[in-house]
Amino acid sequence: MAIDWAQLLVPEHSLLEIFVRGTVTYVGLFAILRFFLKRQSGVIGIADLLVIVLIADASQNAMAAEYKSITEGALLVLTIVFWNFALDWLGYHFPFFQRFTRPPPLMLIKDGQLLFRNMRQEMITKDELLSQLRQQGIEDPAKVKKAYIEGDGRISVICHDGGNVGGQKDDPRAIT
Repeated sequence: MAIDWAQLLVPEHSLLEIFVRGTVTYVGLFAILRFFLKRQSGVIGIADLLVIVLIADASQNAMAAEYKSITEGALLVLTIVFWNFALDWLGYHFPFFQRFTRPPPLMLIKDGQLLFRNMRQEMITKDELLSQLRQQGIEDPAKVKKAYIEGDGRISVICHDGGNVGGQKDDPRAIT
C-alpha cells in the first residue's frame, strides 16, 4: 500500500476556517466553564483542563482521519494552545483580563464564623469546608481569622494567632 502524501499533508478545509472553528470552540467552552460552573477544589485549573480535553479531541480527529490531513489537526491544536497562551498572557499583563479568566478570592470564614451565603454561592457544604480545614491541621473554625476559596479552588486560611495554617506560630528565630 502506498501512502497518499497529498491526502496526508494537504488540508481539505480552509486553514482560516479551522482557526475560526478552534477559536469559537475554545472561547465558547471557556466562557461556559468560567461563568456557569463553580470553582472546584483541586490542583488543575479549568483552563488547563479545557486545553487538555480539546487538544486530545482535536488530535484524535486528526489521527483518526476525520480530518483528511495532519495539517488541519495540527492547526486546530495550535489554535487552542494559542488562545490558552493569549488569555494567560493578557491576564498577566492586564488586570482586567485576569479578573475575566480567574475569579477573585471569596471569603468563607471571617473571625471563626462560617459565611453560609458565600459558601452557598460556591456550593461548598459545611462538611466540605470543615474537611478542608482538617486537611490543613485545623480542628476548630473558631481558630480561623479568615479563610478564602481562591480562584483555582484551593482554600487558603489565616489563623487568629497570626500563625501559619495548622496553628503554628511564625517564629522569626526559626531556622529553615
